[in-house]
Order: sequence, then structure tokens, then C-alpha cells
Amino acid sequence: MSDIKIAVMGAAGRMGRELIRAVIAQHGCTVSGGIEPASSAAIGQDVGTLAGLGPVGVTVSSDALELIARSDAILDFTSPAATVEFAGLAANARIVHVIGTTGLSESDEAAIVAAGRHATIVKAGNMSLGVNLLAAITRKVAEALDQDFDIEIVEMHHKHKVDAPSGTALMLGNAAAAGREVNLKEHTAHSRHGHTGSRRPGDIGFVSLRGGDVVGDHTVIFAGPGERIELTHRATDRSIFARGAVKAAMWGRGKGSPGVYAMTDVLGL
Repeated sequence: MSDIKIAVMGAAGRMGRELIRAVIAQHGCTVSGGIEPASSAAIGQDVGTLAGLGPVGVTVSSDALELIARSDAILDFTSPAATVEFAGLAANARIVHVIGTTGLSESDEAAIVAAGRHATIVKAGNMSLGVNLLAAITRKVAEALDQDFDIEIVEMHHKHKVDAPSGTALMLGNAAAAGREVNLKEHTAHSRHGHTGSRRPGDIGFVSLRGGDVVGDHTVIFAGPGERIELTHRATDRSIFARGAVKAAMWGRGKGSPGVYAMTDVLGL
């Protein structure tokens, strides 16, 4: 099989540059180009040079339709509005769409599900092996412990992150809710301030911290009478997410059938 041609959306961002490096480093993959808004200073730059590597002969453009038409997959860690647009284009082209974008609304999610009728979509709040193992363990622990154990999820990211809780925290919350067989939306507590009263039984709490250059720390706490279990994952290098995204694109190409898949499908968890 020929090399898989992968385009990077939001190529000039920190994650975009990391994705470019991961594609170039992966045997069997070729970077087909990058996308940025027309106003970006990165337009026309070689994507390899943009990522701090040598020139690779393809550049950054603002024409997503043209780039997607000559690609086998796109890696998308952009914004909700952009991701929904790219999902429609990827569906029309019948290619693989790997989504790491967070902060998606219910309508955004619905649009992605619709696109999944034609595109092979891999969507995850976190693409790392360790976090997906943590989610699987969280579900098992939540299933094993009774309601005497309260569940709290604490996450910390760099000061530039714009959404909270993180997509990974929500993924872990959904894993805990699945283990408890409850609907997360109906059993969620976000931070706390003032005279809140006692903790509502069965809630899954979220606390978001922001500061410095933290790549991503996540801890799931099961607090019971006289004991506490804490499950933690700390990311120290964002390249783990990029490598996972490339792995997802390669898996999606071989899948051969449209649909919306999770990173757990890619990893066989």
C-alpha cells in the first residue's frame, strides 16, 4: 500500500507543528500540506520549515477543499467551528478525519456524527495510550466501587487553554459515569464556590486548574470512608498526542468503513 497522505489543519499552531513533525517521522506517511486562515502569516511557508525541520516541498494554504481532495486523512486539533467545517469536507471526500478538538457543543457533536455516515472519523479528547488506559481503568474502578466512594476529577493545563473542563477530563468523567451506569450530564458538579451545601450523592465533580506551561495533568479521585484511590496521568510532552493522532489516521485508512470511532477502538481497548 502506498504512503498515506496526511494534511494538518491549523498547521501553524503549537499542536499543528507537532503533528507535522509526527507525520514526517512516521514510516508510511507523507504530509500533504497544512491549512491556516487566509490572514495567517504562515500561508505559503513550507510545512517542514514551519515545523522546524527541513523543507518537504508542500506548503501551508487556506484552501481546505483543495488540500482535502488530494489527501487520505486530515489531523484536526483546531476549533469547534473549523472542525465542523472540515468534517463536512472530509465526508464529501470520503477520507479519514482525526479530531482532537475540544469544547464541542451538542450541535457540533451532531454534525460530526452526521459526517461519520460518509467519513471515517476518529474522535478523542486525548490521543495518548496512557490516558486511554486510564479511562479504561477508571470505568472498571467506578464499576467495582459502590456509591460510598465519591468521584472527583482534577485537571491542569497551560495558561493559554481556553476551554474547561478539558476534553480529557470529560472523557474520564464519561468513563466513570459508564462504570456507575449513570448519565454524566445529570450527575455533574463543576468547581464549587461559596456556601454550596453538602456534596450531592452520586455526582462526578470536576476541578480545572490553569497555569504555566503544563501540557496536561489528570487525576481521578475515588474518595470513600477511611480511604482514597487516586489514578493519575501526567503528560510532559505533547508529541504523545501527535503520535497517537498519526496512529489513528493510519488505523482509519485500513478500517475501510465510515463511522465515528474512539481512540479505544484504535488501541483495541
